[in-house]
Amino acid sequence: MKKIILYFMSSVLVSSVLISASQATASQVKTQTIISEQHQQLLLMISDDWQATQGKLFQFEKQQGQWLRIEESTSVTLGRTGLAWGLGLHNKQKGQYKKEGDGKAPAGVFTLGDAFGYLPDLVTGLTYQAMSANDYCIDVKGSKFYNQIISSKQYGKKAIKGSSEPMRRDIHLNNDQVYKKGLIINHNSQNISGAGSCIFMHVWRSIDKPTAGCTAMEETQMANILKWLDKTKQPVYVALPKAEYKKLKERWGLPSVNRL
Repeated sequence: MKKIILYFMSSVLVSSVLISASQATASQVKTQTIISEQHQQLLLMISDDWQATQGKLFQFEKQQGQWLRIEESTSVTLGRTGLAWGLGLHNKQKGQYKKEGDGKAPAGVFTLGDAFGYLPDLVTGLTYQAMSANDYCIDVKGSKFYNQIISSKQYGKKAIKGSSEPMRRDIHLNNDQVYKKGLIINHNSQNISGAGSCIFMHVWRSIDKPTAGCTAMEETQMANILKWLDKTKQPVYVALPKAEYKKLKERWGLPSVNRL
């Protein structure tokens, strides 16, 4: 009789431990959801793997608490050496992190900044900055302006010395049109020197020409996304390789994408 009672008590104890562990895991997943209700628009980019230089971009909008896909997927180009973890809303991840000059686009979850371009005005729900010949994004490690767009007219020629990112590339770099229309991805918002700078979404050169670390697409698609984005809906950008997306989908509260 004692053996039966002991066996019963052991079974109850094990069951209780398993239930508690299950509840703890569920609670942990819930607390790690990093896209909150305030974020009502989502751009989700999924690539084949960490080394891929192309991917698919999906648009979602939250309606009645659920993500609703808005458009068909858009083909995009990525960094010339693929992806590496960036610095955004997500927690620290295992694996390689982006560094200045590594040719990698940042993976993770990021808020979006202002739109920018060559034109005096642009149809967008984001704040728009019309770039001038004086505007540069500073990619010089050690600069107090690292990862910031500044004007040489305001801060002087010394402040932009060494930068390889004039925002009017059409003027400075043989009529280059890639920054004609674009937006800022808020990677490394604390401007940590060497952790990667000047990460944008912009017009591509072509589908077979990767970027230095940005996400690029055909001009019409860029214009459509800029028109759709609304800063009052606090849009976010998520970039992940396929395997990471599948692993983090539930934890990060990401929508389903069929036929990956």
